[in-house]
Amino acid sequence: MRRTLVWLVALPLVLAGSQAGHALAYRWVYPDAGIRLGALVRTGHGYLSLLPLALGVAAAILLLALVAGVADAARGRRLRPLPAWAFALLPVVAFAVQEHLERWLVSGVAPWHAAVAPTFLPGLALQLPFGALAYLAARLLLRAAERLGRALGSAQRPRPRPVPLPLAAPAPAPDLARPALISRGLAKRGPPAPLGV
Repeated sequence: MRRTLVWLVALPLVLAGSQAGHALAYRWVYPDAGIRLGALVRTGHGYLSLLPLALGVAAAILLLALVAGVADAARGRRLRPLPAWAFALLPVVAFAVQEHLERWLVSGVAPWHAAVAPTFLPGLALQLPFGALAYLAARLLLRAAERLGRALGSAQRPRPRPVPLPLAAPAPAPDLARPALISRGLAKRGPPAPLGV
């Protein structure tokens, strides 16, 4: 399976895990829905209305990558190793960048204070378990795609039918021509003897 396909499976799952950790961090820090909504609006989370669309596009990319992975496995290509570091590092970096970008786009000023926001450290800590879950999900999906592809590939290949081999009969021993007994004069019967003898 091509490395690009592995990344096309990994990145949508990393994105989904990162957003789940992001949402849970805000729910954890602001348990009251009204206060949480106010904090989200103040910190530039107005784009979250587009999140279902983004996750739908990511799911479509994931599905297409898995279909391509099944086709690769059916052709006999092996599964590339999944980069575990990506699931540990990318969600953390994505969350930190996302928190800073959200505040920068709302205020227009570099938001160095985003790291001290009450949601930053819990959100950062939640990225690791969600990254691990995304890693497990990606491994399971890639393995399932590979197994399905191999099963389809072996079903499509014509299996050679066993051809019965003719059993070779032992070669007959050479038939050496034996001289007739009559020609050696050993025969007891023969033509009648002449009468005058």
